[in-house]
Amino acid sequence: MAGNDWVNSYLEAILDVGPGLDDAKSSLLLRERGRFSPTRYFVEEVITGYDETDLHRSWVRAAATRSPQERNTRLENMCWRIWNLARKKKQLEGEEAQRVAKRRLERERGRKEATADMSEDLSEGEKGDVLGDISAHGDIPKGRMKRINSVDVMENWAKQQKEKKFYIVLISLHGLIRGENMELGRDSDTGGQVKYVVELARALGTMPGVYRVDLLTRQVSAPDVDWTYGEPTEMLNPHMSDTSGLGESSGAYIIRIPFGPKDKYIQKEHLWPHIPEFVDGALNHITQMSRVLGEQIGGGQPVWPVAIHGHYADAGDSAALLSGALNVPMVFTGHSLGRDKLEQILKQGRQSKEEINVTYKIMRRIEAEELSLDVSEIVITSTRQEIEEQWRLYDGFDPILERKLRARIKRGVSCHGRFMPRMVVIPPGMEFHHIVPHDGDIDGEVERNEDGPAPPIWAEIMRFFSNPRKPMILALARPDPKKNITTLVKAFGECRPLRELANLTLIMGNRDNIDEMSGTNASVLLAILKMIDKYDLYGQVAYPKHHRQADVPSIYRLAAKTKGVFINPAFIEPFGLTLIEAAAYGLPMVATKNGGPVDIHRVLDNGLLVDPHDQQSIADALLKLVSDKHLWARCRLNGLKNIHLFSWPEHCKTYLSRVASCKPRQPQWQSSDSQADNSGSDSPSDSLRDIQDLSLNLKLSLDGDKNEGSATVDNALDTEDALDEKNRVEKAALTLSKGVLGGTQKAGSSEKEDRSSSTNKFPSFKKRKNIFVIAVDSDATSNYIEIIEKIAEAVKKERDSGSIGFILSTALSISEIYPLLTKGGFSPSDFDGFICSSGSELYYPSSNSEDSPSGLPFVVDLDYRSHTEYRWGGEGLRKTLVRWASSVNDKKGEQGKIVSEDESGSTAHCFAFKVKDLALIPPVKELRKLTRIQALRCHLVYSQNGTKLNVIPVLASRAQALRYLYIRWGMDLSKVVVFVGECGDTDYEGLLGGIHKTVILKGVATEARKLHANRNYPLEDVISFDMPNFAQVEGFKSNDIRTSLGKLGILKG
Repeated sequence: MAGNDWVNSYLEAILDVGPGLDDAKSSLLLRERGRFSPTRYFVEEVITGYDETDLHRSWVRAAATRSPQERNTRLENMCWRIWNLARKKKQLEGEEAQRVAKRRLERERGRKEATADMSEDLSEGEKGDVLGDISAHGDIPKGRMKRINSVDVMENWAKQQKEKKFYIVLISLHGLIRGENMELGRDSDTGGQVKYVVELARALGTMPGVYRVDLLTRQVSAPDVDWTYGEPTEMLNPHMSDTSGLGESSGAYIIRIPFGPKDKYIQKEHLWPHIPEFVDGALNHITQMSRVLGEQIGGGQPVWPVAIHGHYADAGDSAALLSGALNVPMVFTGHSLGRDKLEQILKQGRQSKEEINVTYKIMRRIEAEELSLDVSEIVITSTRQEIEEQWRLYDGFDPILERKLRARIKRGVSCHGRFMPRMVVIPPGMEFHHIVPHDGDIDGEVERNEDGPAPPIWAEIMRFFSNPRKPMILALARPDPKKNITTLVKAFGECRPLRELANLTLIMGNRDNIDEMSGTNASVLLAILKMIDKYDLYGQVAYPKHHRQADVPSIYRLAAKTKGVFINPAFIEPFGLTLIEAAAYGLPMVATKNGGPVDIHRVLDNGLLVDPHDQQSIADALLKLVSDKHLWARCRLNGLKNIHLFSWPEHCKTYLSRVASCKPRQPQWQSSDSQADNSGSDSPSDSLRDIQDLSLNLKLSLDGDKNEGSATVDNALDTEDALDEKNRVEKAALTLSKGVLGGTQKAGSSEKEDRSSSTNKFPSFKKRKNIFVIAVDSDATSNYIEIIEKIAEAVKKERDSGSIGFILSTALSISEIYPLLTKGGFSPSDFDGFICSSGSELYYPSSNSEDSPSGLPFVVDLDYRSHTEYRWGGEGLRKTLVRWASSVNDKKGEQGKIVSEDESGSTAHCFAFKVKDLALIPPVKELRKLTRIQALRCHLVYSQNGTKLNVIPVLASRAQALRYLYIRWGMDLSKVVVFVGECGDTDYEGLLGGIHKTVILKGVATEARKLHANRNYPLEDVISFDMPNFAQVEGFKSNDIRTSLGKLGILKG
């Protein structure tokens, strides 16, 4: 077996029952026993290297077998299994190497094309700028923010911010979140992130200029969790702050939004199908709270969030949708990143990409992180390493291209529609007011506390030790393989001098029964317990079963009292908040050299960094600190002296300065609409005022107004030109609207109940009992009209009474919809609205077509255009897409034109392309990658059974248009029923989630499945068809549709 000789050699060694071999390099245990065993070496060094639990069990069974022949047979079988694993690992490593090489080539090609589009020569500044202070296309802060180094500086800054009254929304969805007695370590979802977001919300709530902070999370009312997680609202009381003089709704709050299974606590990997439901619930809360704050501090005008901040991928996805629905800035913190995790697991060589995705839904997570890059104004990281080594793995962030864009911004040169988020390093903060570092001597009684009785957790730990006076090595982490606790125990067990000088304390979350723990955590804990037994560490290692969050400070104090050391040996640590906590109590540190601890050590200079894979390095560093009292004292002093640089006020000051530098955005009509239509009045004057406030543009063209695209804001530097163009368009629109208003008034005075009149049309959404959204992506035009007819027929009585309204939601442009409706015998006035061009345009019917240059009886919602134009690439994006289409056509020259620009179907915010053969062009995920690599942010949709490609703004979609209608007109999303086919366009998944009802017409649009054949992740990862607000109908018979509506509670009888 060429290439597998090592297997044969090990097999021979195992089967050889000859005398033991002396080996100077063998492990301590083997040296102590005076002989080397090939079998033992094979199992310890080879099998454990693969970290396969089942192999270890096989070894245990083999070792327990009395018959030599049976034992040897079992060991031989294990050898073959190891060989198969090695072959699989090599295969996966080869595939990953190919992926990395391909990604590098794609990025270099994209960077070259982007640079070619941006024709200006690069300045020296573009080549030499530091990566850390990455700027966005908005207001550029002059230089780096200085740190707060004194009380005077903080007070001066506070005076400057006092007049501001920010409303900030934070989102953290998974895990169990509450303000007090956090159950950190209860499971893998309730860890450091939970503590971080709670303390961030609490700290921001006490800052000058901040009026209210809402931390949105999931409401959990499951029997296996505490009842407090089911409380809708929890106020976060500040630790030290004067709350006098604050308003009624001011402060920081945890707001729990119900979504997902009502009585079940589920892991974050299973939350994806329920994200839209959270977004709708959060949208309702934010809208209501904005109005409440408007009454208190906004002079009657809603006070919208100054930023929506998502934490982790699931919350980032939610924050992106909320940011788009509300048109407010988004901030994102990844905490840990999916691409980095994927690469780390692939390097282990045990699972393929597909197998990893089944377990972790990793591809959905990565897409959420890419979307967060598309939408975020600011991405907050804890360390520079996170930017340079983790974020650069993403299609949507390229440090080199970012530097080029930043240099162009500084020079006032157009970026041709390209955008990058601003990456900002802001280390997490910490509360230090309650911390009093221990100054006692090691000879003091560790069982006694100078300030009173010793905390109970001290006795719980001390009971493990035969000599509790020795310095304590403290590790505080979940029993997770990536935390590398097993290597720490092994290093401690095999270093006799370290064992003689110190004790080891392992705080590994809470447990009742190991058998009830998750498989991974249980296997790590069992491995640790076996090593304690193997090295006979009884009396030297503590591993208590329980501790409360409130006990953690006492644990740090105990370790400091014994002149101990804190260690974080993780393979990679995104930040390392526990290192800062330990330093605040006077504990020197030993930490991994991979990730955030490098930056922390640079600031604090209070310990040593080690290679987490090097067991000897870990043991040497620990031994050095506990044995050298002068070094220990110097590290302790350095940590205490510099720890204020990680305080929460410092963090929040930098945070708020960054948020304030974002270009302010809010619902567009807010700036001109001093009397928002919230009254629900039926008077014609209310309707007319709404039309005026919309600045509705009636200038439509059957051919599409292609030239409007060139007037789109390409980047933030084109602001003046964009404003001039927008003013020109709105002025023309208002002129046309005034003519329409006269006609509308006449119609209203003569026919108050005439359905064709637009007098009462615009505010009608909130007056309807239900709104039916027909979003069926039918394979054939004839079918499409018939489906509309059957749905209308199913609710004819209710429709005639005006209790049900209809919205048409389609990938077609308005110029394509009108002849289709006319041919089918429908009038535009039969519908309340039209969501067109895959959600990039929103129209309402009008009875005044004679005032429109094109003669079409529609008015366009210009506010919706403004609402969704964020980061729209305009002409720069169009050129890139045209170049891509040309390259596809050139490659398939003999096939003719595979992709061609559809000028008649294009609009200012939708670039349409005709597709001849879907099989000959890349799937939508490849197109997304192409645009993201070139820093172009957009939403790509294959539609009409793969014969058309629509490219629209990144925050526009058919689902988002419904949320806009809720924000603008008060349309109750829970009263909306969306009709879809069994499959649909590539934006199909966005239509299915949320609080609205969904009726799926089985057998309709089944051919569209081919559009979803090559996805990043399967639809099943994001759609759960067994939700209670789903109903399925075979075909589209009106009786069956009515029956399904009855099951959903829409119709009675």
